[in-house]
Amino acid sequence: MAEYETILTERKGDVLVITLNRPDRLNAASLQMADDISLALYQLDGARAVLITGAGRAFCSGADLQARGAASAVSGGDASHKALMNHYNPALSQILRLPVPVVTAVNGPAAGVGCSIGLAGDFVLAGKSAYFLQAFVNIGLVPDGGSTWLLTRAIGKARATRMMMLGERVGAEQAEDWGLIYKAVDDAALMDEALALATRLAEGPTVSYATMKANIMTALDGTLPQVLLAEAEGQRIAGSSADAMEGGLAFLEKRKAAFKGK
Repeated sequence: MAEYETILTERKGDVLVITLNRPDRLNAASLQMADDISLALYQLDGARAVLITGAGRAFCSGADLQARGAASAVSGGDASHKALMNHYNPALSQILRLPVPVVTAVNGPAAGVGCSIGLAGDFVLAGKSAYFLQAFVNIGLVPDGGSTWLLTRAIGKARATRMMMLGERVGAEQAEDWGLIYKAVDDAALMDEALALATRLAEGPTVSYATMKANIMTALDGTLPQVLLAEAEGQRIAGSSADAMEGGLAFLEKRKAAFKGK
């Protein structure tokens, strides 16, 4: 596996595990971390699912105000725009549009852009002591990293506005109740449950998953005719895969399908 400055990567079977690794800074996201995440996701090397978590007692405390070059990401104006366009936004877009399933295991605080990274997973699990926070209002800034899009679509305008304008913490169990995340679990069980889910997904028909993810994105912004067309085109792609043939044979033979991700 490649070595990175701010993250750790490890293969566990067909799952690529990415650990945000600046525990002394509560995994605050420097520009380098955003770039490291992008590069790691570009170099999947055959991984069929991704699991993202944080080292130590936090998932990600937001943009790092002290790291070299990172202050530009939160200082506003042209410098902030440049940092978002060239570093943070590409990383978030890559997580959201990755052609394999992404599971995030949120341990501790997920604040600012760290909240966006945590919520960008297809499945978000959080330890019960974890929380999600949009703290931008406290320093006179606006949510970024796609959080306006993510929150509004996940929990609706009223709750998204509450999180963004009041800057209140949303605990893991409340986040599950709101439908913001997939599941809140005991802290001690978080990584085991997240890895088990990622492994299950990695054993599935990943051609189908990739098409589902693309269609979900279309459904979030598109019209019904656009979605119907995307589904039809997606069915053409998935239906031509080796996994679809294997799934059909397994159904007829009354056995569990052995998907290969092809």
